[in-house]
Amino acid sequence: MGVDLTEQAIERDGMAIPRRYWAYGAIIITLILAVMDASVANVALPTIARDFHATPSQSITIVSVYQLVIVILLLPLAALGDIYGYRRVYSTGVAVFTLASLCCACAWSLDLLTAARILQGIGAAGIMSVNTALIRYIFPSAKLGQALGLNTLAVGVASSLGPSFAGVVLAIASWHWLFAVNVPLGIVAYLLGVKTLPDSRRAPQRFDIISALLSAVMFTLLLGCIDSLSRGASWPRTVAELAIGLAAALWAIRRQLDRPAPLLPIDLLKIPVFALSMGTSVCSFCAQMLAFVSLPFMLQTGLKFSPTTVGFLMVPWPLAVAVCAPIAGRLSDRFSSAILGFVGLLLLVAGLLFLAFLPAHASLANIVWRMALCGAGFGTFQAPNNRTIVTSAPRIRSGAASGMLGTARLLGQALGAALVALILAHIAAPEGARVSLLAGAAFAFVAAVVSIARHGKGA
Repeated sequence: MGVDLTEQAIERDGMAIPRRYWAYGAIIITLILAVMDASVANVALPTIARDFHATPSQSITIVSVYQLVIVILLLPLAALGDIYGYRRVYSTGVAVFTLASLCCACAWSLDLLTAARILQGIGAAGIMSVNTALIRYIFPSAKLGQALGLNTLAVGVASSLGPSFAGVVLAIASWHWLFAVNVPLGIVAYLLGVKTLPDSRRAPQRFDIISALLSAVMFTLLLGCIDSLSRGASWPRTVAELAIGLAAALWAIRRQLDRPAPLLPIDLLKIPVFALSMGTSVCSFCAQMLAFVSLPFMLQTGLKFSPTTVGFLMVPWPLAVAVCAPIAGRLSDRFSSAILGFVGLLLLVAGLLFLAFLPAHASLANIVWRMALCGAGFGTFQAPNNRTIVTSAPRIRSGAASGMLGTARLLGQALGAALVALILAHIAAPEGARVSLLAGAAFAFVAAVVSIARHGKGA
């Protein structure tokens, strides 16, 4: 089970069975841990704030820094994967994430927990930046869509089980165990990955440190600008963040123009089907987050459901994603991803519109099937779209494509959350939540149009 680093192994279309499944198992374990860690921390925030005698706004820092570090490091770590190998970046990410989880479990102050969460975000970025690139080497091309569908299944299951798992743990133990359970699983995934993950071709360029720093400034300030808008911060501060962020973005882009394999993948965005697929991804995740953030306000404020009931009513969406994504992924190996994505996004549009116009006394069943319709549409779109993004990039640029996948998701979600905050600041719930759902439907429709525009362009 040792790692075969020969040129023949690197060029082979996929890995042999059973090593293929062991390698994929290592990826799935760490992907589930990274996804669940965000949701379990959200659930534990009130408990953590109480233990450390902190305010809610202070405790939220442990969630926001985790997400911000991931966004900042996705593209630089993907570039390192292209240069030094995806297996090395991934294994290092797993090791850092596992060590950071132990530090989180042992933290005795909010400052230490925040520092450990920053370290954990670095590890999670290492995992998320190149996991899709590794899958391209693990599975043959004919089964790539199926594998990416299973990836989406794992994310859907982790998203569904995260809050419930956190609730069970907090009912019987302290919040420290939410992080401690990562340690043995992380060790298993690390050892399994070291023995089974494939090597990859190495790009000849040097790592561009200046572009990495510019990328960090760009994402920090532009996302900070979105956050400032959502919190009603002063206009001078918001404009300053926007101006400096845009200046860093323009400087970073200019540095990339004459580079054959830039850290900010300008070269990949010149590929029409890649650029269209990225636009589809950003719009769809924006639509998803518009719904996820606004729905609890509609269900609690408008329909008077309890928070516990609302939690259960949110579950059909990720469960439907988990069911439909593997099927759509398998279909994308045979049929056009542009058409599959178009159909899935139209289902998402329909589901969001049905939710926006829920009757005043909607039953639980009425809400459940609407949520499931949204999830089915999103799952039908996501796996084929991810397959197109990965396969439209040159094999040696798989790391950059993988990093762009995560970046599109996080940017779309940040934009969606900020838009909900803006809408609710001007239109009170539940009407503001209804407007947010309509905005989500509009973004999903734009994504559907962009998706079908890829037909005949290699998607």
